Amino acid sequence: MNYVFTLKYQLATEDCDHDDLVERLAQAGCDDATIGVGQPGRVALAFARESESAWSAIYSALQNVKRAAPHARLVEATPDLVGLTDVADMTGMSRQNMRKLMLAHTADFPPPVHEGNPSLWHLGDILAWLSGRQGYSIDVALLETACTAKQVNLAKEAREIDAGIKCQLTELVD
Repeated sequence: MNYVFTLKYQLATEDCDHDDLVERLAQAGCDDATIGVGQPGRVALAFARESESAWSAIYSALQNVKRAAPHARLVEATPDLVGLTDVADMTGMSRQNMRKLMLAHTADFPPPVHEGNPSLWHLGDILAWLSGRQGYSIDVALLETACTAKQVNLAKEAREIDAGIKCQLTELVD
C-alpha cells in the first residue's frame, strides 16, 4: 500500500548545506520524498512510500533520515494535528458538516488536544470515530498513517517528560 506522510526536522549546524543534505538523504533511501528546505534550519520530507503498513513506512523513513542527518531533531510527523476544516477537506465533507457532527455527538466525538482558535484534534482519532459510524467511507491508508504519526509524535514528546513527574501524572490522567 502507498502511505503519504511528512517528517519535519530541525537541522543541526553541520546539516545546513542544503545541497549536501539533499544528496545524503537520497543516498540514505529518501529518494521517494519531496524535500523542502525553504525555512532556515529546517527540512521537511513529504514521502509517498510503498510498504506493508504505515508503521513500517514511517519507521523506515525515520531510519533513513537518521542515517543521513544523525543530529537532526524530529519536529513533527504528519498528518496528525488538524482542525475541523482539515478533516473536512481530507474526508470530502464540508466544514459545516464536520462541525455539526462534533456538536451533535459531544458525548463520543473525540476531544480536542487543544481547545482554542483553532481547536486541534488528532486526525487518527476523528477518522477512527468516523469509520465506526455508518455512511462514512474512510481511506484506510490515511487512517493508519494518521494513527502512526500520532504515536511517533507522542513518543517524541514523551521522551522530554521527567520520569518522576511522568509516574505521578500517569495516575491522574487515566
